Amino acid sequence: MNEVMEKKQENKVRMVQPACAICEDNGQILVRVEMPGVDKDGIEVSVEKNELVIKGKPAATPVEGTYLIRERQTGEYHKRFIIDETIDLEKIQAVMNDGVLQLTLNIKEAAKPRKIEIK
Repeated sequence: MNEVMEKKQENKVRMVQPACAICEDNGQILVRVEMPGVDKDGIEVSVEKNELVIKGKPAATPVEGTYLIRERQTGEYHKRFIIDETIDLEKIQAVMNDGVLQLTLNIKEAAKPRKIEIK
């Protein structure tokens, strides 16, 4: 029985919620997601219905010896955001730099605030 439980634990992939920051600037929403240890090829960004889905798989880092302290979480990154109809899904851009994924979500022109001229 213990052998079966140990095998299940070995095959289990731990999902980690990455830290993120979201801000609005000049008609765009900027999403910054921290994914240390993940390179550009290890990231998958997709839109499923009204959800923006971000997945990241860090490169394996071999360790010699035994950890004495290990504060960094390990596992595959996974984050979901609900997006509404004001976002232009065709214009989402993604850039990875130094372990931080930056997504730029453009707000549709029709959804941006505008001034009404009074006559």
